[in-house]
Amino acid sequence: MKKANPALFSTRRIAPPWAKMIMAAFLLFAGGHAANDALAGPAGKDAAGKGLAIAIEADRRDHGFKDYAADMTMTLRSSNGSESHRRLSIKVLEGRDDGDKSLIVFSRPRDISGTALLTFAHKKGNDDQWISLPALKRVKRISSTNRSGAFVGSEFAYEDLIRPEVERYTYLWLRDEAVDGQPAHAVERTPAYQNSGYRRQIVWYDQAEFRVLRIEFFDRNNALLKRFTASDYQKYLGKYWRPALMIMINLQNDKSTNLSWKNYEFKNGYNNAYFNKNRIKNLR
Repeated sequence: MKKANPALFSTRRIAPPWAKMIMAAFLLFAGGHAANDALAGPAGKDAAGKGLAIAIEADRRDHGFKDYAADMTMTLRSSNGSESHRRLSIKVLEGRDDGDKSLIVFSRPRDISGTALLTFAHKKGNDDQWISLPALKRVKRISSTNRSGAFVGSEFAYEDLIRPEVERYTYLWLRDEAVDGQPAHAVERTPAYQNSGYRRQIVWYDQAEFRVLRIEFFDRNNALLKRFTASDYQKYLGKYWRPALMIMINLQNDKSTNLSWKNYEFKNGYNNAYFNKNRIKNLR
């Protein structure tokens, strides 16, 4: 394999800190031991460069799944401990040149059966989201200014349901520490897109597989708002890790939402035609 010309990646002509961040990204995409070099070498000594390198590596390891489907049970728990349950399914199509597309459809209880959320994530510009409300018999576009709102009364915001494309954040490595006994990287990421409901987030990636273990969300006033955890990971197709349980706890109102995942299926042959806002009105 022909070696890259070092002159192409010289940091002399690029103003810091982006030079180090670009070098970290290049090392990661080279694969193999280069990923570790990016975290431990010169680029890794810079907190912004190391944070970006970790985010890129996490994204790289999940690349190539093409599409997947899964079933979920959503459990909403109020501050007094009462619970309600919903059944839903999700289908995801991996983006090639842009972000992923996803479709969430509720099947139970009957009063929200057929409610659907279609999301187009984008690496640049505003994401697109539409919600189909059977009671209104119409499809409504979710404005970018409303994506911090609660999704069907849960503690997940519409914004939380969009794949966090690497390009949409800036990063800062904070520290390495254990999360539930697993060595992890703690990385602060700050939304670079407009109208986010969060000022910043702290993400913990496990050091072995770069899976997300925990996220803490800080509101626009920089107060800790929510804590997300993902657990019971299983590997599919020998490469792709997916959790069986996600929990979002709102630390300001003491409410929480659990998502229990099952029946993951990969490479179903989905295409762009399936993820069409004109066909989600009558889904059941």
